Amino acid sequence: MIFNNYLYVWPTDNPISMKKQTFHTEFICYDSLDELPESDRQLLLLAKKSLENSYSPYSNFKVGAAVLLRNGQLFGGSNYENASYPLCICAEQTVLTTAANMHPGVAPLALAVAVRNPKRVIDRPGLPCGACRQVICETEVKNKQPIRVILQGETGSVFVFENGLDLLPLAFDKTFL
Repeated sequence: MIFNNYLYVWPTDNPISMKKQTFHTEFICYDSLDELPESDRQLLLLAKKSLENSYSPYSNFKVGAAVLLRNGQLFGGSNYENASYPLCICAEQTVLTTAANMHPGVAPLALAVAVRNPKRVIDRPGLPCGACRQVICETEVKNKQPIRVILQGETGSVFVFENGLDLLPLAFDKTFL
């Protein structure tokens, strides 16, 4: 095989050992917000209310998040964009770090995320980006506690994941360091 003007020769006398593996993720899918247990519904409603605080002048993609702590405290947060896109702050990271700073050592039990786009109705859950999934998993490790993740668009189905690792099954963690 020639690649970038270099010839690569693969040995034909050495069999390649390969195994195909599959990951399965389980989550609960509710048809609507009204079907959720009351505590999850209230948390998701706080995430939707937090959409009002989104600073998203460039993409107009609004994200609201809310977290329930073990001590019963609730916090809401939203995304905060920047003209230099890599410097944007996600709603999930905003709310998890706010909660950790306001109540150090108190584990989050659940995180709800809602999304809205004024250009069109989003009728399916908006899943956290890869960086947020990693932060959720790290927060679980730090607190030795899974975080239930509740997701919905403006309307439609609600997805509930029992922990962050269901969203990021091959998470990078301290065992690599």
